[in-house]
Amino acid sequence: MLNALFRRLAELVRSSTGYVLGLFSQDISIDLGTATTLVFLKGRGIVLCEPSVVAIQRGSSRVLAVGEEAKRMIGRTPGNISAIRPMKDGVIADFEVTESMLRYFIKKVQPRKLNKPLVIVAIPSGITEVEKRAVRDSALRAGAREVFLVEEPKAAAIGVGLPIHEPGGNMIIDIGGGTTEMAVISLDGIVVSRSIRIAGDEMDQAIIEHLRKTYNLMIGERTAEEIKIRIGSAYPLDQELTMEVRGRDLVSGLPKTVTITSEEVREALSEPIRSIIEAARLTLEKTPPELSADLIDRGIVLAGGGSLLRGFDRLLAEETGLPVHIAENPVTAVALGVGKGLDNIRYLRSRIAVSADRTPRDF
Repeated sequence: MLNALFRRLAELVRSSTGYVLGLFSQDISIDLGTATTLVFLKGRGIVLCEPSVVAIQRGSSRVLAVGEEAKRMIGRTPGNISAIRPMKDGVIADFEVTESMLRYFIKKVQPRKLNKPLVIVAIPSGITEVEKRAVRDSALRAGAREVFLVEEPKAAAIGVGLPIHEPGGNMIIDIGGGTTEMAVISLDGIVVSRSIRIAGDEMDQAIIEHLRKTYNLMIGERTAEEIKIRIGSAYPLDQELTMEVRGRDLVSGLPKTVTITSEEVREALSEPIRSIIEAARLTLEKTPPELSADLIDRGIVLAGGGSLLRGFDRLLAEETGLPVHIAENPVTAVALGVGKGLDNIRYLRSRIAVSADRTPRDF
């Protein structure tokens, strides 16, 4: 009885302290993506959208640039500068660089705040406890006073406006840079979920490999991404497209230009696309019958930058037999979802068990 009372008093103290600190800082939420990081500022919405890239000086590890400026350096840096993507497959690959990147983004959106902000971070649903701890610790060391972790598929579902609080099945597939997250959600809980480390980056690598094997042409990540955006597709187009691609000839070592078609890019992308569709089928196979029945009418909602690949929605609809809808703002869905969590901090605390070090656990 006394222990329960003390826990309740401690919760009230934390809540009131958070309120007072919140008067002098604006809480933020972060979609910490492999390719792009978006920051949502309470009361203002999405205020930052930049590549998850950091340029550092080799030897000293001094940060030279972050975000858009650093991305422009990828593949073009001299020997003493390295452009790093500290996130890989949706998780932290370089802790110190991720911390520097987060600190830069937090200061950029809150340059003159007196107190540290409360931070909500979206994470892949399939990561380990060690990987979750790395995200928490990185955010705390970057300047957060308190950190909440929210699973990406749930955040995406909230961001696109799905009625996840109702007793009915809602299926979301979020195709990001490093991972594809999918889940069936009902009554505010994830019933079935699957996370695969195949997404936009894997598609880019497939294009790089195709050009290397077919044309002996070496291209970089930025060029591969541009090809995917300009002529990439998952389903035959009414009018097929072509594109000139420049790179380095692997035989002569000289600059070289080739013309490629949307058909061959589609063939190059077929393997990662097939993996995503197979994961969706496996998720549906594990969905309870009553919720499966709901999906016949409600269908599947696509979010994330990868959902914009031409014809992917049509191919997925053919393969699953369900209606497929692309979210109105697929790229910002996760950021908007975790942003809405800033208005429900008390609810988040009610769902989260606080560990001995007083760091909130995810929900």
